[in-house]
Amino acid sequence: MKDRMSTQRSVTSLLPLAAAALAAVVATASTTTISGCAPKPDSGKVIVLGLDGLDPVAIDQLMAEGRMPNFAKLRQGGAYGRLLSSRPILSPIIWTTLATGREPADHNIGHFVAINEKTGEQIPVTSQMREVKAIWNILSEKGKSVDVVGWWATWPAEAINGTMVSDHTCYHFLFDEGVQGAQDTAGVIYPPERENELLSRVRRPGDLSFEKLSRFVDVSASEFNAPFDFADELGHFKWALATAETYADIGLHLIETRGSDMTLVYLEGVDSSSHLFGHLFRNEGLVGELAEQHARFGDTVERMYEFADEVVGRYLEQVDENTTLVVLSDHGFQLGQLHEDPSKTRDMRRVSERFHRIEGILYMYGRGIKNYARIDGATLLDVAPTLLTLVGLSPARDMPGRVLTEALDFEVTGDRVATYETGSRAGADLAKANAPVDPAILEHLRALGYLDTDSPTGERNLAALHFEAGRYEQAVEEFNKLLAATPDDGAMRASLAGALGALGRYDEALEELGRAEKLSPLNPEIYHNRGVILERRGSKDAAVAEYAKAVKYSPEYEPSRAALVRLTGSAQIGGPTDDAQRLAALIAERASSAARHGDYAEAMKQLDEATRVAPDYALVYQYRANVAFLMGDPNAAVTALERALELDPGNALFERNLAHLRGVASSTQTPPAP
Repeated sequence: MKDRMSTQRSVTSLLPLAAAALAAVVATASTTTISGCAPKPDSGKVIVLGLDGLDPVAIDQLMAEGRMPNFAKLRQGGAYGRLLSSRPILSPIIWTTLATGREPADHNIGHFVAINEKTGEQIPVTSQMREVKAIWNILSEKGKSVDVVGWWATWPAEAINGTMVSDHTCYHFLFDEGVQGAQDTAGVIYPPERENELLSRVRRPGDLSFEKLSRFVDVSASEFNAPFDFADELGHFKWALATAETYADIGLHLIETRGSDMTLVYLEGVDSSSHLFGHLFRNEGLVGELAEQHARFGDTVERMYEFADEVVGRYLEQVDENTTLVVLSDHGFQLGQLHEDPSKTRDMRRVSERFHRIEGILYMYGRGIKNYARIDGATLLDVAPTLLTLVGLSPARDMPGRVLTEALDFEVTGDRVATYETGSRAGADLAKANAPVDPAILEHLRALGYLDTDSPTGERNLAALHFEAGRYEQAVEEFNKLLAATPDDGAMRASLAGALGALGRYDEALEELGRAEKLSPLNPEIYHNRGVILERRGSKDAAVAEYAKAVKYSPEYEPSRAALVRLTGSAQIGGPTDDAQRLAALIAERASSAARHGDYAEAMKQLDEATRVAPDYALVYQYRANVAFLMGDPNAAVTALERALELDPGNALFERNLAHLRGVASSTQTPPAP
């Protein structure tokens, strides 16, 4: 099977054609009547609890140890399975897809931020940017009551038949913690007359007691009392915990006092904790700075999973014979994985998108749900049609997902309404829609690295979705529009080349790739897409060389690794050339493992041995430069990388890193005495 073109957004989301075809079959499965089920009962109440980042593997592990009894109750008394997410795994996109049942290309939420056309500043995505109706709009129009708490991209709060506590609610009060944010509550809650009641229930990081926090982290009293700062790992965790408690409590308050037809509550706590400390999860043998991190935060993620289970237990108490509880997450995490680059563990966002698991969870319990049933092949797009069915409404034909009938104990027909996108979007008359954006929100996103993510922003994500859906002409059109505004974006040109190549316009694609390489020589997509074109033209050896270059600059770049395995049997091309280099490479890998665990002294000891074995092997000097930098010796790092570049001239990665290291070394030089 020939390799396929790649776009920047889909670097890690390529699927074999057979798997994609199977997914398409599942996604379009019939929703006709299931025999043997009871007739559809009168509509009841539905509670949706969204737990961002909760991982199915970690849940299974902790459940087996008896540490998640409420999830065990959900599994034994209801239906469960994994929920297949979609890339890029960026929360505003995914949670909007869940709430609308529509593709991102339809709902138009493409990233965490957008650009203010008047000021050019980044602003968090807002409810106004969504171009289709969410489930709360649909329910409101059909006379159903609905409450929404903390859901992504719900600010300004929309006018619905119920209460909306927007995702800006817990940012508003951060100014009390030393963060300068807007104190205007405009658009935070709908209806405005409920602001005082609900804002009084908000918990700030400073409201957490030392005893409560000590359950999750091991810190001193002085650390606990330090001023709040999003860029501080402890401060950020305190915010995540306080916010999760706030939204969980407000959701329960609304259920107990209003009892709406549907209540949707979103909690971010596990996700933020996993980004901060997921690399420490049950990870032994850590040394140095990583060992210090583990002593303070090694149990944090496990404790947050226990907290999530307790929240589920509190919501289970609200389930009666007329109520269905749906618990889901948008993705999981490969917890306990150490980054290939140990310097990444010094950043706030230690566990990046790369360690996201594409599968989240889906548990359903209570009214209308079978006992101990498996849900197979569920996707994000299936959630909204299923929720509408549970609340007594028909899904729309422009919602591509299916109703998850295998979880339901009543008959479901395939009847669908044509669309709910008639007239103006319910809630379009937003409460004080021009209210100022609290800068604390951007600070939170920036601290976790989301504003500097490798995933392209906004319209680029949406353009890439056209590509993945096979709408290549539309993808080319959208990429060209974006390039008109940013012609020096090499990654964008590489993505455009992927779309051109998919249309068979190879000469144009190669021209774009040439321009892209001059602008972004380390982008593996450039070499991969060039390799695809060369392979399709019958130049296998030249294609292999391009795939190898992609892997050289980005060793984990899966599309090119897969192409190399398919064409040569190995993803390692251009590696050791003799026995000495092969031995040195093995020793260097031991050094790399030691560095990933924080043992830099042992790593350098191993690299001394590798240098003795193969003194002219560039890889060893590349590793020496990395470890020297981690040890705080940029001058030694510069010397090692200069030697690597002598041995491998023209290596763009070495050239870029050397320029950076020289800058660091220059800035740390002690000025001569007068």
